[in-house]
Amino acid sequence: MKPKAKLKIAVDLLMTAGLLFLMGYQFWGDLAHEWAGAGMFLLFLLHHVLNGHWHQAIFRGRYTPVRVLHLVIDLAVFLAMAGLMVSGVILSSYVFASLPIRGRMGFARLLHMVSVYWGFVGMALHLGLHWGMFQGMGRKALKLRPSRVRQVLLPVLGALVAVYGLIAFVRRGLITYMLVRTHFVFFNFSEPISRFYLDYLAIMGTCIFLAHYAAQFLRRRAKGADQFQK
Repeated sequence: MKPKAKLKIAVDLLMTAGLLFLMGYQFWGDLAHEWAGAGMFLLFLLHHVLNGHWHQAIFRGRYTPVRVLHLVIDLAVFLAMAGLMVSGVILSSYVFASLPIRGRMGFARLLHMVSVYWGFVGMALHLGLHWGMFQGMGRKALKLRPSRVRQVLLPVLGALVAVYGLIAFVRRGLITYMLVRTHFVFFNFSEPISRFYLDYLAIMGTCIFLAHYAAQFLRRRAKGADQFQK
């Protein structure tokens, strides 16, 4: 594997870990949250630099349904990250406190809340669109041979995780925050850290599962349409 490809994977893994860490704000406090957020911003910039070809190709070529899905999710993530960075700087009490940037605190908190949850879901969906690549790298690294049992078992396990993640998504009211049905996030400071992150990992798994199989469905449908036309 080329060094650039390894760096891309490392950046993606760090962004995923950083995203999960940031979701648990109530466990780590303001200072750690701000520094992790600043690091996330730098990783986001590096991610776009490493994938500069995406920007160059955005107005080129034919837009298939899968490519449209990619574009919509990528733009949603970009807007969410932009909202997080702007609101994060305004709300900062430590990392960016010395900058002469101020704004309406109420609006900044609301923007931060909406951007956090849309960004979390969007980044998980983004991972799902590239999940086949990660699976291929994992099989290659572990030197796994094709197995009929694994081909059946892994989707079933993925579906079980997706169901649990959907239940956690509803129970934790993420849709309420994403659609701005409230202006405040409920934090349970007495909740076990392990349970919190188990739920959010499962929610991420739900998004990965949905995006991965949605992309597969669209590819097969497009392939079938092409064959029919021929």
